[in-house]
Amino acid sequence: MRPLLRLLVLLFALGLAAPAVAQAPSASEAQVAWRLLDYVAVDYAGAVANGQVTNPAEYGEMVEFGGQIRTRLDALPANPAKAGLVRDAVALQGAIRDKADPRVVGDQAKALAAAVLTAYPSPLAPSFPPELARGAALYAEQCAVCHGVTGRADGAGAAGLDPPPIAFADVERARQRSVFGLYQVIDQGLDGTAMASFAHLPAEDRWALAFYVGRFAFTDAEAAEGQRLWESDPAIRAAYPDLAAVTQATPADLAARIGETKARAVTAYLRRHPEATARPQGATLSLARTRLAESEAAYRRGDRKTATDLALSAYLDGFEPVEPALGARDGALLRRVETAMTELRASISKGAPTEEVADRVARLNALLDTAERALAPQEADNLASFLGAFTILLREGLEALLIVVAMIAFLRKAERPEVLRYVHGGWVAALVAGGATWAAATFFISISGASRELTEGFGSLLAAVVLVSVGIWMHGKSHADAWQTYIRDKLSAALSKRSAWFLFLLAFVVVYREVFETILFYAAIWSQGGHVGMLAGALTAVAILAVVAWALLAYSKRLPIGRFFSLSSILMAVLSVILVGKGVAALQEAGWLDVHPLTWVPRIEILGLYPTVEGVAVQLLTIAVLVVGFARTSAPKTVQPAP
Repeated sequence: MRPLLRLLVLLFALGLAAPAVAQAPSASEAQVAWRLLDYVAVDYAGAVANGQVTNPAEYGEMVEFGGQIRTRLDALPANPAKAGLVRDAVALQGAIRDKADPRVVGDQAKALAAAVLTAYPSPLAPSFPPELARGAALYAEQCAVCHGVTGRADGAGAAGLDPPPIAFADVERARQRSVFGLYQVIDQGLDGTAMASFAHLPAEDRWALAFYVGRFAFTDAEAAEGQRLWESDPAIRAAYPDLAAVTQATPADLAARIGETKARAVTAYLRRHPEATARPQGATLSLARTRLAESEAAYRRGDRKTATDLALSAYLDGFEPVEPALGARDGALLRRVETAMTELRASISKGAPTEEVADRVARLNALLDTAERALAPQEADNLASFLGAFTILLREGLEALLIVVAMIAFLRKAERPEVLRYVHGGWVAALVAGGATWAAATFFISISGASRELTEGFGSLLAAVVLVSVGIWMHGKSHADAWQTYIRDKLSAALSKRSAWFLFLLAFVVVYREVFETILFYAAIWSQGGHVGMLAGALTAVAILAVVAWALLAYSKRLPIGRFFSLSSILMAVLSVILVGKGVAALQEAGWLDVHPLTWVPRIEILGLYPTVEGVAVQLLTIAVLVVGFARTSAPKTVQPAP
């Protein structure tokens, strides 16, 4: 075993030495590109009209921005959408060069900006409604000297600035500017101007500033009317389901839907009262955002233990409950969130710089915004619920089914039908216990994410240990095919009452592990709607599993006993490697094991393969144990029949 131990030590060392995934360059380049696109969409109309340049200086800036947009998109890391982004940037560059109509250029710039955010997410909204009182104080301290007390760019420091500071009270400019656009400028500054970056401020302060300056072009009277419209018109509230919708929308966009007067009123109200669209505090994704913000704050204080616990809670209690529904609608997004959560915990664990942890939290908030839109009630449909329910039950049920069927087939081969009731009792008891778990979780107690993961983790590892021993034992018996009667007699004698209860326990553990997870996932899908689709998906999966069970049992009857043992041993070995990988991953998600990512290892859940040093190492150890065990039991032994 010493060479194996050396291999494991080497694997752990490689994982610890692996560099963190670089994110800052990609995030900043994408954000700068978005900000430039936002400026082109707003300012191009002031440079070109009727195919003629009306402001040479402004037009020169537009040409320069077009080139920078393409350059920055070219510099982004690989992404399936990158080629399309660059192609659209080239088209936008050509439209600017050809002095195209401002509406055409504006539409192109807005569409490309939205595509950039989709491919390379940035935080679209604050985790909590910002405090405008804090924004007012910051504005008076940092901004009023140039932009003026009322946002008219008439402060004492504005004299002599070229270009002059932005007038936030400019109505026409404000119509085209979103709160998100204002936040980006506050965050990054503006090249070629006196506007410096305020990235040194906490994100909540930058958002408070963005909302505060975004209100200058709208009056208190308009805000009062906006409140009346907000409270009386459900359609308007539906247009702004959350803070992200408020931060991304421009008054011009809203005016195209509900008219200029109403749009100005609603904008005035929401920019003064962003809390009106706050997400329900009971929502799990809202809880995830809260825990992430608390985790970052704890890390800034130097409290890594609390930061780790809060980051775990963000995943287990905030995100995991919506995993099945999100996986049915956007599996790629689900994997991106899970990977980002793992990378955040790894950064906290290794004591990464505060900026790195903050960047990872910001990226997670952006991904959660995208997930929330995917999970919006209007997105729920029967097809998505069908696919989610079908995939989960088929995936979780197949592992348990294979193990239980193998035990049933084994007992039939050993001609011990009286022991079958223990196996059947085990899986039936697991179903009953699963139902009781659902009832308890629904009506009496709240099962935490950590409890879910620990149940799955320890259940998987226990089943894996048993399967390794059973697989090796079966492999040894497969070489005595010539002594079928002898083997059958010995197997029958070996199946004592204690062994029968052992089979009961094994059937219970492997089935309850899957039932426990499936029931909790089904509860999440049910809450998203599409009930008919979910029931149809569950019934379809049950039907397929029943057919698979019948086919396997029918096939096992025709197999010679030696061949049966050989195939069963291989099945047990494969399942043990899968289960041990899943068990380690579950314990990592519960915070019981450290996480050291391996970026070069793919994530293949169906094989229990997760890109972490710990998971891969334990799977390699399991494979090594199986190889040694199979090798020791491979040599046929001469056996004399019992007298």
